[in-house]
Amino acid sequence: MPPLRQIVRWTRWPTSPRTTTAPRAGRQPSVAGTALPTPSASALDWTEFQTRVLSVPQEWDLFIGGGRGGGKTFGLAGLILRHIEEHGAAARVLFVRRNFTGMQDFEATCRQVFGLAYQGGASYNGSSHLWTFPSGATLQLDQYEGDQDFYKYQGKSFTMIAVDEAGQYSDPAMLDMLRSCLRAPAPILPRFVVVANPGGPGHGWLSRRHVNKATPWHPYLEKTSGRTFVNCPSTYHDNPNLDREAYAKQLDAATSLDPDLGKAWKFGDWSIGRGAYFSSVLDEQRVMIDGWALPSDRRERDADEVPPGFVRVGPKSIKLTDQKLAYLGRLSGQGFKFFLAHDYGSTSPSVTYVCAESPGAVGADGRFYARGSILLLDELATVEPNTLNKGLGYTIPHLCEAITDLAKRWNIPAKGVGDDSMFSFGGSAKGSYADEFRSNGVSLQPARKGRRKPGWALMRTMLQDAGKPDRAGLYVARRCEYWWLTVPSLGRDPRDFDDVDSRGPDHAADACRYALTRGNFEVRSSAISGLY
Repeated sequence: MPPLRQIVRWTRWPTSPRTTTAPRAGRQPSVAGTALPTPSASALDWTEFQTRVLSVPQEWDLFIGGGRGGGKTFGLAGLILRHIEEHGAAARVLFVRRNFTGMQDFEATCRQVFGLAYQGGASYNGSSHLWTFPSGATLQLDQYEGDQDFYKYQGKSFTMIAVDEAGQYSDPAMLDMLRSCLRAPAPILPRFVVVANPGGPGHGWLSRRHVNKATPWHPYLEKTSGRTFVNCPSTYHDNPNLDREAYAKQLDAATSLDPDLGKAWKFGDWSIGRGAYFSSVLDEQRVMIDGWALPSDRRERDADEVPPGFVRVGPKSIKLTDQKLAYLGRLSGQGFKFFLAHDYGSTSPSVTYVCAESPGAVGADGRFYARGSILLLDELATVEPNTLNKGLGYTIPHLCEAITDLAKRWNIPAKGVGDDSMFSFGGSAKGSYADEFRSNGVSLQPARKGRRKPGWALMRTMLQDAGKPDRAGLYVARRCEYWWLTVPSLGRDPRDFDDVDSRGPDHAADACRYALTRGNFEVRSSAISGLY
């Protein structure tokens, strides 16, 4: 096979890597028990985008992300082909995707590329999804859906690992685990390649790890792996093999009900937070609030934070009349109602919020909150570091101890609302999860959450109304890090756009929803002055 410099130089691959004659018509790689179609192309063509991908130094890992139809899949096949030819029998490549159904396109691409490159010299076992090449190199195509799938790779080593449609993974932890299988004898440089489109459950973590790290085509350090990556974006505009005008119309038709998805698929736009169920209503300037000082905090509030004669409404400080100031002063004496909102998990994260309901008053930060507004002031999230969807496995006594400590910091009782399912009898002598919580000092009542979609609709409305002086809004403190890491990028359910995609890390959103849909129960009222 020609070396990299020739692959990059040539627009077409003029001859077979193992012969100087043109490929004979009808020759194709063999598949165990399956007849393969003759490749439709007569030579391997590399587009400008694919050529640029092949030009990236091999010691760097790749993030190939962008819109649909950009030629990412064909480019990935070229990367694998070069790796196999350069390293011969030592090359062991693993290609994974979340399910086998979605792998069929890449299977077809491999048949085309390897059929032209080897003219029948490479064989494919359709039952085991294993390519074997003349040099002895192998390419394993596999499903990687859950943690249980990782165990089939234990003890195995691969010189190159490629993850296709990485945006289907709501949490990068599973993909990070694969790196333990990425090892190669010197002088081979092992490589990890991530391929994704914007949108989907993994949109948020892919944006943070890769898209927002550096200018496209410039190297950057990915901190979790400690590896240098290059972001290689493309869109259908970069693929001259398409009827681009016709394909654009197809994309428009496919996303007519979801403009954000249209921007993601057509333009490779990661900034729109598509999929983001709350993207159109969540404005950080209106919703994010600075943390209120804890009762035990001895620091005094800066007197200049809100000038005398002003009150904060939304992100701005607005001058008010003496009459209105007197009215707000009376309201502030009525106090806010405090309670906890909890979403339980063990293998998945448990999330607890310290919540406050405004009576229509000025908060400890000098900001006015309309009557009925809900504030998430503090957070306890038992999430494994560097993951979003994996819990710490706390026992209920351990978890309740952490929750009571959280409540003590705010000088409030450990009382509130929890997921309705916690109150179902679990067959244990201890009763339901809620009974176990109660015996460990945390008293929860059912949130009476009802159906998910009405709860999400209420949450969207309150996010939209944040900052309005006459509408109840939802406000979230900066210190609620897990909320800000997960909720803004939660995707829509692809089968029901009115629901959140439950494959994503929705635990913070669930706890927040319970705070909004809770039934009536006794909560503590606290005067504003008690929070300084």
